[in-house]
Amino acid sequence: MSNPNSLTFTGRIRSFRYAFRGIGVMIASQHNARIHAAATLVVTLVGFYFRLSRSEWCMLVLAFMAVWIAEALNTAFEFLTDVASPEFHPLAEKAKDVAAGAVLIAAFGAALLGLIVFGPHVLALLRVGS
Repeated sequence: MSNPNSLTFTGRIRSFRYAFRGIGVMIASQHNARIHAAATLVVTLVGFYFRLSRSEWCMLVLAFMAVWIAEALNTAFEFLTDVASPEFHPLAEKAKDVAAGAVLIAAFGAALLGLIVFGPHVLALLRVGS
């Protein structure tokens, strides 16, 4: 049964605090999350440099979200798998591999989208420079 206090304003504030704490745990404990953070920062700065259009920013934000959601779910899945199966189990290994594969799919998709968005800008810059 739901706690009636969870629907209060302070309950909502607590929920945000827990969510931010979870993001902090992910970044602190997962090397790949720190790589994603660096990539997000670099892509954002390059986007400002090229003065991307609103639709280009929308595509990048969706790519960022896909990668970050996949990484967060992968991290949560790894933690839960470690609790459920502290000893090695082949199915636990498969579950972790599949979750990591989801992050890889999202990252490859984001990289492809980055090429689509930034490719014309980089080509235009190279044409001006030559």
